[in-house]
Amino acid sequence: MILTLVVGARPNFMKISPIIDSINKYNNSGDDKIQYRLVHTGQHYDKSMSDDFFEQLQIPKPDVNLNCTGLTQNELTAKIMVEFEKELISNRPDVVIVVGDVTSTMACSIVAKKLQLKVAHIEAGIRSFDREMPEEINRLITDSICDYFFTTSETAVENLIKENVDPSKIYFVGNTMIDCLIKNLPNISQPKEIDQEYIKNKQYFLMTLHRPSNVDQIDKLRGILEHIDNAVGGHKVIFPVHHRTKSKLSNLGLNFKNIVLAEPQKYLQFIYLIKHSMGVITDSGGITEETTYLNIPCITLRNSTERPETVSLGTNKLIGDDLLKLSSCIEEIMNKRWKNTTVPKYWDGFTSYRIIKNLIENNN
Repeated sequence: MILTLVVGARPNFMKISPIIDSINKYNNSGDDKIQYRLVHTGQHYDKSMSDDFFEQLQIPKPDVNLNCTGLTQNELTAKIMVEFEKELISNRPDVVIVVGDVTSTMACSIVAKKLQLKVAHIEAGIRSFDREMPEEINRLITDSICDYFFTTSETAVENLIKENVDPSKIYFVGNTMIDCLIKNLPNISQPKEIDQEYIKNKQYFLMTLHRPSNVDQIDKLRGILEHIDNAVGGHKVIFPVHHRTKSKLSNLGLNFKNIVLAEPQKYLQFIYLIKHSMGVITDSGGITEETTYLNIPCITLRNSTERPETVSLGTNKLIGDDLLKLSSCIEEIMNKRWKNTTVPKYWDGFTSYRIIKNLIENNN
């Protein structure tokens, strides 16, 4: 079997790394071999978002980088499609594997199907039901045309069945992001560039913000940050600033008492910050999966989530933009009154093994 594996943005690297590990283990176990090419679309390509992740996660150097960067979403989609078509015509696989919900996921799925190739979507079926999110459009389009649906939760399976996906094509396998987390937990390390006084074990909050709904309106961003700065009772809030948010912050001119601005972190250092924090404040979906597995309280500044299991089973609470609820949640964390997690089914470190096993058994 010949596979093309697609990565484009930071979350993809964590999801594809375990797949490569499982392919290598399969190839070392017998005479049959899986061939693969790793294609980086270049959607995110800077030192902190790409190179460091390949190094830390021991992902092999991509066979090709399509260098599709620095464009609007629609321009980016078009460029990825043009360049990925050339790649597939030159190197035709049996199956194209796409992960997650970034622009590369959707664009490469469309190209593969137009070339009559099979597509496997890892993390299929997750839905926020908010079509103002670009990621939701990417999910819907990808899942409307792919051939193998690998899901992280029973809810995702239910979503696909409601969309009339053939149940025989749906495989509830678990979460490759958790595979990556479990494998790398022994290797996490403390960030050296952040003052060590600020990151004492379980004495600080970790925060990430990047969604347009939270950072594009200057007054709203100011309100969120000022509220958190005053609500944490002297505890530090470590805030690795996403490139999207950085330009907005420069216009605010705020002086924080407790919020500590930091550069985007490498994977192993970021997981350290999650694991040793007293709680996380975020608008990311993927981080809520990691906090659920690690049993770290998580406050999500969104009205919806495509990962409802992190709320129903895990440590996540959705609060939208309710600042009073934000204060209440922060107080609950500081007083150690947060709910404990139940780790969702199949979040056990063996998801990528199940994916490769199913592809081998069902690729006909």
